[in-house]
Amino acid sequence: MLLCGYYGEHNLGDDALLESLLAQLPAGVTACVTAYDEPAVQQRHGVVTVQRRSLRAVLQALAGSRALVLGGGSLLQDSTSFRSLLYYAALITAARLQGKPVLLWAQGLGPLRRRRSRALVRALLPLASGITWRDAASAQLARELGVAAPHGTDAVWGLPRQHWLGRGGPLLVCWRPTDHLQGEAWRPYLEALELVAERSNREVLWLPFHRHQDGDLLAQLSAAGWVGEALQRRSRVIHAQSPSEAMALFRTAGLVVAMRLHALILAALSGSPVSALSYDPKVQACASALGCSCVDLADQPASADELASAWSDALDHPPAAADLQAMAQATQVHRELLEQLRW
Repeated sequence: MLLCGYYGEHNLGDDALLESLLAQLPAGVTACVTAYDEPAVQQRHGVVTVQRRSLRAVLQALAGSRALVLGGGSLLQDSTSFRSLLYYAALITAARLQGKPVLLWAQGLGPLRRRRSRALVRALLPLASGITWRDAASAQLARELGVAAPHGTDAVWGLPRQHWLGRGGPLLVCWRPTDHLQGEAWRPYLEALELVAERSNREVLWLPFHRHQDGDLLAQLSAAGWVGEALQRRSRVIHAQSPSEAMALFRTAGLVVAMRLHALILAALSGSPVSALSYDPKVQACASALGCSCVDLADQPASADELASAWSDALDHPPAAADLQAMAQATQVHRELLEQLRW
């Protein structure tokens, strides 16, 4: 089976999606995975890979596969580029022309900002042999485009939960560059982080979730003069090479403040208290379902005191086990979809 996604791009969230997908494959199914850093994916998962940035190579791998699975994330979208959407359209069309099933597994749908994008996806969705969506908003958009399919929760919720050890532990932030926060707009979030760290006497750990996008964020904010002296003194950058390493860090944290969706999910699965900063509706939706505090970065900026109050309230208060269990149970719909691969 050809498993197609944003794999091997040094993004811990997509790495977690691949872990979940491989764990849900029926026994006896052999996977070929599209990946950028092929040696890393081969070593970590013991799978055959193909270079995801070469459409020709992926199409050759598809020719030797029994089915195409678009696995997790939001692949059918045009916020990255319309060219990205064309890439997945080419694979879906090629698979169907070859008479092979196409499964859209635990997919997010959209955003589709261009009229031509909506027209293309409207034509593509009926070509799928089976679909599950990761959230209600994606399922609703698909219905508007003429295709009804079930939704669950993000597939990463299906990974094993961990036992939280972090009472009294550090503050851990998984923040990313975003158009919503430019220059001075970062100030209240950094001031709030400093306030909570000082009042609770906590270290502040910065965990880049996407190596290339997030890795220099603290250095950039410091160079711009937005990081206060006390926060600078308490801060250090840490790295995780895999989702399991990230979860090992999360389970020792007194609070994780996450911007990235899968950082929020993996932190909650680690039992850690969580709070979200939403740069994208998918983060807001996940935070609402989980019942944790969330600030929408597209709204009027909150004050540092308001942010600090919310984060202090969440500190050392992990999410309810029942909520985590409900999120995990809702991934069963994705596992059932993959049973079609037993054909």
